Amino acid sequence: MKKILFLITIFYGTVSSSQNTLDNDSTTYLQEINATYKATQNSPINYQNIKLIDLRAKSIGQEPSLLLSNTPSITAYADGGHNQGYSYFRLRGMDQTRINITIDGVPLNDPTDQAFYFSNFVDILNSVSQIQIQRGLGITKNGTASYAGSIELSSPTIGNTPQTNIGLGYGSFNSFRSFASHNTGVNNNKGLYVRVSNIWSNGYKEHASNDSESLFLSGGLFLNKSIWKFNLLAGNQRNGLAWMAVPEEIINCDRTSNSNSKYEKDDFSQGILQIQNIYTPSSNKTIRSSIYYTIADGWWDFDLNNYYGLQPNIQNISRNSINSHLIGFFSNYMWSWENFKLTTGIHLNTYYNKFTESHLFSGDIWNEVYRYKDELSSFQKIEYKLKNTLFFIDIQLRRPIFNYEGNIPFEEIKWGFLNPKFGSSWQISDERTMYFNIGRSGREPAKYDMFQGNDILLYLCDYDDSGNPILPDLGNELIASVKAEYVTDFELGFREKFKNGHINLNYYYLNFDNERILNGNYGPNGLALTSSVKKSIRTGLELFGEIHLNPHIKLVNNSSYNYSKIKQEINQEDIEFTPILTPKIIINQECIYSINNLSISLSLRYQSESYMNFANTEALDDYILLGGRFDYQIKKYVASIFINNITDNYYFNSGTINSDGTKSYFVQAPRNIYVSLKKEF
Repeated sequence: MKKILFLITIFYGTVSSSQNTLDNDSTTYLQEINATYKATQNSPINYQNIKLIDLRAKSIGQEPSLLLSNTPSITAYADGGHNQGYSYFRLRGMDQTRINITIDGVPLNDPTDQAFYFSNFVDILNSVSQIQIQRGLGITKNGTASYAGSIELSSPTIGNTPQTNIGLGYGSFNSFRSFASHNTGVNNNKGLYVRVSNIWSNGYKEHASNDSESLFLSGGLFLNKSIWKFNLLAGNQRNGLAWMAVPEEIINCDRTSNSNSKYEKDDFSQGILQIQNIYTPSSNKTIRSSIYYTIADGWWDFDLNNYYGLQPNIQNISRNSINSHLIGFFSNYMWSWENFKLTTGIHLNTYYNKFTESHLFSGDIWNEVYRYKDELSSFQKIEYKLKNTLFFIDIQLRRPIFNYEGNIPFEEIKWGFLNPKFGSSWQISDERTMYFNIGRSGREPAKYDMFQGNDILLYLCDYDDSGNPILPDLGNELIASVKAEYVTDFELGFREKFKNGHINLNYYYLNFDNERILNGNYGPNGLALTSSVKKSIRTGLELFGEIHLNPHIKLVNNSSYNYSKIKQEINQEDIEFTPILTPKIIINQECIYSINNLSISLSLRYQSESYMNFANTEALDDYILLGGRFDYQIKKYVASIFINNITDNYYFNSGTINSDGTKSYFVQAPRNIYVSLKKEF
């Protein structure tokens, strides 16, 4: 922490010493710092923006996964049942390890696991100026392949006027939130934003509490031809763990039951430091560069007896510790001339991860392993506009390398991908655009895909009669598969802005080779496990839009239809089935009534049934959820009441089939209420 405060002092001192003047509006420049990776109205990309006004209205410190589920094709659940702690989401039926997540171009997905937990940065939506969701391959991003899609977070915009906000909130399950933020505005070519938050909740399930805090610091320095921006994002969370599904017969007796033992807890911290620069040597040339450093450190306790259904034994609990470091750099050069735009980019990073498994009480180390991953990528984007038609080409070269050090010799694994995309949009009028794009992308398996849900490769060994592991010459022999998976993505869509609203309709067709799909099982760390299949397709429609019926009533709709099929060879016979946890129909309908200082919102979500097993014989039931929100503003004060699951529906968003054929589920919260009060100075 002292090092972080020292960096902040040095940076702010540098900012304060500058007296240069920037001719252009600084706010606009800061919003454009991430333009390389964002789609716009004329881009032949299926994208959706969640604007700052909506984030401010709907953010109550909940997990972003739950807010994202209000958009087409996304399902989400929280393992503790409430809106804090760990949550997970899927896009078009694919889990979050196949979704690229970035903030201002910085990769957030863990390089080896390829997952990202928003809970590491609690209340992060409080410091996000916009979210852009790109479904499908979209525009080339840094880091993990944008396989199912990508989610780009934009850091706070330092405005032209100072602003201070404070907020308090309290709700069901003894959930409490407090935050304060201050934006200095741009003064003498410099500006600073800072936000601190704390969240506490007992949780809906037994011993599934959450105690978290986070900090977001962002500064800007504006020179004649150059802009510097500094971001520091840090968070810590302490949870009672609840990542194991609960058997149906236990849920029927007590919906708050937790299959994890009371001894299983975690304490995890993560921080991201980023320095960005925009250099504009001339009106048609821009260079955007960024260096970033991510550190993660923490532990979780694991009760092996409880995992295997035995009586928990406090003497057999292990402590699993992780310490990781990621440092990276990316730079983009953009040159435009008349109707032609060329963007060239490079990205490289190196990752180190130390994993230690030890006895909780004695501290004896059982296993200590190291995981490494390096990545080098480059891309070339070309846009050419001919009258009302825009042509778009995006080609990426990506080279990831994985290595492992532990009890077994290991040979590093290398992959190479050439990911081309082509698209075109036709501007029918100033407000109407049709588009299509087609692309192909490859993706390496995540560590848990290769290690079959384990952190330690040794656990995949066979054992002799004396209980000693039989070690192979190379640990690579134990890995199930290192084959890459590939997808060909076709998107066709139409979007229109009109006087009282807008609409976007998109059709997609995804054709996979060697896709790794969810198999309904979970590893000893809570992550969902996958299996490789021969051939698979996912296709469907996505709709989002809003319309103002009159000055007081607005309707917002986010809906999707999905048709997915998998072909797999079993016992020399091809079989066909629907992938699990992939509902065909999702409907989100919201009606907002506003008059004077009062706003009332009523939302409805319908999610159709989804299968839980490959045989497609067991399914999660369909359900309807109702939610409500009341906002009332007096001068600079805003009071809000949120009511979730108004009808007290009994529903599940995820589950699994046990080896004996019984079912286990992740129970979501019944009716719950949250009240918040915010003040702006």
